[in-house]
Amino acid sequence: MNQNNKYLAFRLHDSLYGIEAEFIQEIFPLPQLIPVADTNADIIGVFYSKEQLIPVLHLDLLLGSSLKDCHVSDYIIITQWENLQIGIVVHEILEMIELDDALLETISSQEDLSVNDIFFINGVIQVESETVWLINSQKLIRDPDSLLTLLWDLESELEERKPSFKKQNYHEKDFGIKEKQTPSFYELYCPDTTLEERTIFQQRALELQDIAVASETEIENTSLAVIGFGDEYFGLDLELVREFANIQNLKPIPCCPKHIIGNMNLRGQIITLVDIRNVLNLPLDPINFGSKAVVFQVNDILAGFPVDKVLEVVSVKQNEMMPASVTSLDDSMQYLRGITPFREKFLCVLDLPKILTEGGLIVNEQI
Repeated sequence: MNQNNKYLAFRLHDSLYGIEAEFIQEIFPLPQLIPVADTNADIIGVFYSKEQLIPVLHLDLLLGSSLKDCHVSDYIIITQWENLQIGIVVHEILEMIELDDALLETISSQEDLSVNDIFFINGVIQVESETVWLINSQKLIRDPDSLLTLLWDLESELEERKPSFKKQNYHEKDFGIKEKQTPSFYELYCPDTTLEERTIFQQRALELQDIAVASETEIENTSLAVIGFGDEYFGLDLELVREFANIQNLKPIPCCPKHIIGNMNLRGQIITLVDIRNVLNLPLDPINFGSKAVVFQVNDILAGFPVDKVLEVVSVKQNEMMPASVTSLDDSMQYLRGITPFREKFLCVLDLPKILTEGGLIVNEQI
């Protein structure tokens, strides 16, 4: 029996990669990093998140490239490696895809990979005429002992300097390692950044440090895919998301209500698209070919709905989610699990099972 696995697709330069979704913890815009000098641990720097020191990898380093360039538009994918969280710099987050392992090609048949590249690539697959290199995140660390030693030394040395991480005293020199003259993050990885971009990088780092630390009792986190309708942001439980796809091959279904948009052929599988905007009291702008759709599964219902944009994946603590009654979505509030701050606005967390069952979207018990 073939097994399907979810991968998050992303770009680095002109190459398309996929990384196993099961190990992804969070995704957020790249913050200012603290470079680390004289290390063989394959990392370009570290940053603090929730009082945890996160090492950051750049695939260029593993691929033997001298580029290692970073941009204010980049993202960090946080993936779980053993008992640590590791960050990976990517240039563009694309979509979640579900792949049949039987379709993977082994890299032994590829001629454009060197021997050094092979260790963290599981295989390749063709998706919509593009080659996707599938990464094994558990093999990204080539020298675990060096990394663990580095982190131990950094934690010990920076422990006394934590007060200097406060917003009013945040400077790269505060993170120096035994007074070594390490070039700055900007000198090493993004020398052409403007003053405004450097301010954005620094603010992101500060915001990550200011996140409240969880109490001693374990607090359950929920991973949310952030999607957009116009200027409104919504969160969708990542567990329900099968993938994000471009709308194509869409055929209307005769004699169906207006919220049933049509059927889409997704790699040989027929996916029915429904429009949830009416349930949420949102404007019903025209849906264009090539725009994004969220493919989801709720119990035995496999379907999709169009969105204007897919932004990122965030992790939200259950106890930090506010009641939906504080929003202004009127009767659509009943279809929200709650709200949480996001990018100086509110992220409305959708209750997709309730939208399907009580929002009048199901026709004859099926979509």
